[in-house]
Amino acid sequence: MSGQEKVKGPASYFPSIEKKYGFPVEHWLNLLKKQKQLKHMEMVAWLKSEHNLGHGHANALVAYFRDKEGA
Repeated sequence: MSGQEKVKGPASYFPSIEKKYGFPVEHWLNLLKKQKQLKHMEMVAWLKSEHNLGHGHANALVAYFRDKEGA
């Protein structure tokens, strides 16, 4: 086994999110901070409609954000 552990869960999407949309993950997490009042699927829908993210990428960002924020 290598010295690095494979990233699992929502964070495993981060490299492809950064590559596809051209922004670091921190950019998306900062945007989500301004939408804290929304429920999980409302946040996903917001990212999809306002920022044209795909469902899987939006869901991964929201799941990660809500886990870290304790939402």
